[in-house]
Amino acid sequence: VMTGPSAPQPAGPAPRGRPIRHIGRMVDEPIRVVIADDHAVVRSGLRMLLDSQEGLEVVAEAADGDEAVARVPEVRPDVVLLDLRMPKKNGLEVLKELNQAGTLPPTIILTTFDEDELVLDGIRTGARGFLLKDVSLEELVGAVRSVAAGQTMVKPAITERLLAGLGKSRLEFSSLDRPDPLTERETE
Repeated sequence: VMTGPSAPQPAGPAPRGRPIRHIGRMVDEPIRVVIADDHAVVRSGLRMLLDSQEGLEVVAEAADGDEAVARVPEVRPDVVLLDLRMPKKNGLEVLKELNQAGTLPPTIILTTFDEDELVLDGIRTGARGFLLKDVSLEELVGAVRSVAAGQTMVKPAITERLLAGLGKSRLEFSSLDRPDPLTERETE
């Protein structure tokens, strides 16, 4: 059995008192979460569930898109759980505005709408994850932890469907001929 600093360390959280820096936060600090959803019962339910998990802390809630845009930069969470359909600004508008301002933390779209275009738009706009609200607590917690660690998280069934759709799509070009070269004047 090896001991000492070169011995293999067991996987799992760092021992208390020896924090490790990980993507802007210390590993032994809780993952700070903002919940943006227009339904109060969803926000309170998610808060109760996430706050019951070791290493997670809900630091703010937003009931509409304007509130999300204001609260996220103010509290600087590690992860945002964002509904797509909200009053004042929808989730995509929130993503765009926070992204343009440079204040978009890793964000998981959590919605009841299972539409491929919404998934793609959300990912194009900066979301790091996309989950449906029928997700289990274990999947949600795993997604929050993964996205906080810099990974992406899209439910496998959604990924398979998106990839199948991409295989069927065709890029259409009016011509495969090379465009006319630039003139000397255009090059200047």
